[in-house]
Amino acid sequence: MDVSAPTTPGAADGRYTAQEYLRLVDEGVLGPDDRVELLEGVVVAMAAQSSPHASSVARTTRALILAVGDRAVVRTQLTFLAGPHSVPEPDIAVAPGSYDDYDRAHPRAALLIVEVADTSLAQDRLTKSGIYAAAGIPEYWIVDIRGQRVEVHRDPVASERRYATRTFARRDDRIELAALAGAVVAVAELLPNAPA
Repeated sequence: MDVSAPTTPGAADGRYTAQEYLRLVDEGVLGPDDRVELLEGVVVAMAAQSSPHASSVARTTRALILAVGDRAVVRTQLTFLAGPHSVPEPDIAVAPGSYDDYDRAHPRAALLIVEVADTSLAQDRLTKSGIYAAAGIPEYWIVDIRGQRVEVHRDPVASERRYATRTFARRDDRIELAALAGAVVAVAELLPNAPA
């Protein structure tokens, strides 16, 4: 994969815009086998998934589909337009509307974003939290496999790129989605079994 710095006049700082990044995809420079995402204008390689990570993504996807039903769209590891310089592929995004709404465009809004953290906890807490808060995502969860808990971030302060509220939900707890009253998941349904 050869991704050289953008040469457009607007990219004096050397960062890619979301449009430039998506053009690399459309032109085949970045293909489906390239596990990358655009974070703050930088093309970043995504780590290979461990078995616990993959299990947690599958479990969380299933739990959210059951909780949300037809009230929103649950998307797994797909493109999300989070801002002018960020195109992450969150582990799970609960987007408003219906599946038809995303036939020709990637979502720019979400009711909830979930990242599963095995080895990526620092990046999920710092970089991705800032990106999602700046995008005004009302709720962001980090499923912390090693800590056996879910960090629940709410009340984004977009101008400061942070969430005002952070709480922790343990394995025995349940979480109700802030944007969808009655949509509740059990934390135990999101986490892989604890190591023996």
